[in-house]
Amino acid sequence: MAYDIRLMKLVTGEIVIGKYDQEKDRLNDVATLQTVPTQQGVQIMMLPYGYPFEADFSGTLDDSAFLYRYRDTPGELRDKYIEATTNLTVAGGLDKLRFGAVPGANVSGLIT
Repeated sequence: MAYDIRLMKLVTGEIVIGKYDQEKDRLNDVATLQTVPTQQGVQIMMLPYGYPFEADFSGTLDDSAFLYRYRDTPGELRDKYIEATTNLTVAGGLDKLRFGAVPGANVSGLIT
């Protein structure tokens, strides 16, 4: 099952990521993004929304909490979100997979 994973900024100023439910205009299985300064720069941590009181990714946020809807969600964040919520490792990044014919290429449409 494919999910529409989106990044939103809340009225509280927090940035969250989750599975977007278009029918109900809400995010499910919400994670919050926090920046942590390191010697090399900044690292982004992904925690369940409501942590430390909520230990799993089960939160839901309605559209009234959204201040800004980001147009695009970076592929690395989508991959990390999938890894965090499913306990599976995404090898090589999902954005790098190509299914079907590449536009302009003379191929049969098989996975290449």
